[in-house]
Amino acid sequence: MNKFNYEWTLKDANFTKDKGSVFSCFACGGGSTMGYKLAGFDVIGCNEIDPKMIEAYRANHNPKYSYLEPIQEFKNRDDLPKELYNLDILDGSPPCSSFSMAGNREKDWGKDKKFREGQAEQVLDTLFFDFLDLGEKLQPKVIIAENVKGMLLGAAQKYVDKVLTCFDEIGYYVDFKLLDASKMGVPQRRERVFFYAIRKDLYKGGFEDLFGTRPILDLEFNEPGIKFKDIKDLKGRALGEGGKLKELWSLRQPQDKGMADTCIREWNRNAYFNQSYLHDNLISSTTTAKEDSLIIYESPRYTSKNEICKIGSYPLDYNFLGKKAHYFIGMSVPPVMTAQIATRVYEQWLNDAAK
Repeated sequence: MNKFNYEWTLKDANFTKDKGSVFSCFACGGGSTMGYKLAGFDVIGCNEIDPKMIEAYRANHNPKYSYLEPIQEFKNRDDLPKELYNLDILDGSPPCSSFSMAGNREKDWGKDKKFREGQAEQVLDTLFFDFLDLGEKLQPKVIIAENVKGMLLGAAQKYVDKVLTCFDEIGYYVDFKLLDASKMGVPQRRERVFFYAIRKDLYKGGFEDLFGTRPILDLEFNEPGIKFKDIKDLKGRALGEGGKLKELWSLRQPQDKGMADTCIREWNRNAYFNQSYLHDNLISSTTTAKEDSLIIYESPRYTSKNEICKIGSYPLDYNFLGKKAHYFIGMSVPPVMTAQIATRVYEQWLNDAAK
């Protein structure tokens, strides 16, 4: 039995709003926002740079405060409401393509880039520090930040060291952990790094290390995995007849995890690495912002809207405003993943009875 239901709707959800207040940065369509709401928190607002994302965020969440602007501008505002200086949690998912194993990594570090069409150019690998500048300004009780697994690999580990140092300098005890959504009640294998920090003057617990710097927070999860056969409806768009994807799909074999395996074996080509197969008896691989990233092994088609909502633990009645569900869900933290973390933070750090 899973703690949170991955198949749910906004209209039927019971958001108690009795666990504390949250503000979300780099909010996208509100994946983490919905997770905090499921855990009982009151998400009072967001900051986002993408007009399409914040339009959907406002339509689905009706936030009290919402700011469509780069975080570099938002952090320097002198007109922020008092509520933002009394937060229980400041949440953020700084854009992470500079550290993704699917990107250019070190080649892009320090360069101005556009993360999405229509956005202003930014140096993506400094956004985490802009977020921490905001944390220093607002001084919330807890700061939670999410990023890709690639932050822990290779030269990026030095970046993590700088992040940890920055948390310390702004007055927080911090630690981080690589978490797998498939062990947290989400129907996909999605590994993400979460940084969790608590203000030093509030912390009364023990420490993970001998130096008294890394606060204890139990984030071990081992919920039953949810296989694709448990969520499939086979109502997604069919692969086009006569196309390369349909031809390659017809050559698949049971051991193939994705089209790249089929392509290497059958055509002796290194291609189609972004197309994964969804096998009935396996948990879905990580979804991306592109519709063609997940292809059903048993049927030549892409995932349907309801299938991708369940894979991402998004509400089935989320209003995507006519845009592709994959675009939002592939960019978002799965709500159930955030709900699990937020619940532990409340129980172990924020609940007076747990101190």
